[in-house]
Amino acid sequence: MIQRIQTVYLFFTFVVTGVLMFFIPLWTSNTGKPFYFMQDQFYTILLGLSTMLSVISIITFKKRQNQFVMNRLNIILNLILLGLFVYRSLNLSGETTVSEKGIGMFLPIVAIVLLVLANKAIKKDEDLVKSVDRLR
Repeated sequence: MIQRIQTVYLFFTFVVTGVLMFFIPLWTSNTGKPFYFMQDQFYTILLGLSTMLSVISIITFKKRQNQFVMNRLNIILNLILLGLFVYRSLNLSGETTVSEKGIGMFLPIVAIVLLVLANKAIKKDEDLVKSVDRLR
């Protein structure tokens, strides 16, 4: 399990969505107070789902097809999160509540890249297994 590169990618995805989001603010308000994802219940639910999908995908390492599908769902979920972050930061009129964008808004991009790399490695493993089965 741990010797496979997709497990490493999925672990880094777990770290990005489950650990780093607690320490890196999404943005800073005009009063100087940082805004974390925990202050909005919808963001908390979506990031929790993304983290859970990463953990479940790591655990189901023997079922490569299920792992591939879960990673695709996780990519879609992170795209939705990214869209919500960007929409919230750009839709505010006159920057009334957001004065400085944080790097936390772009952590879903890192998670998406890691999930795409994990899916690429899973596909490579699946092709290898299919080629070995064909030779028998």
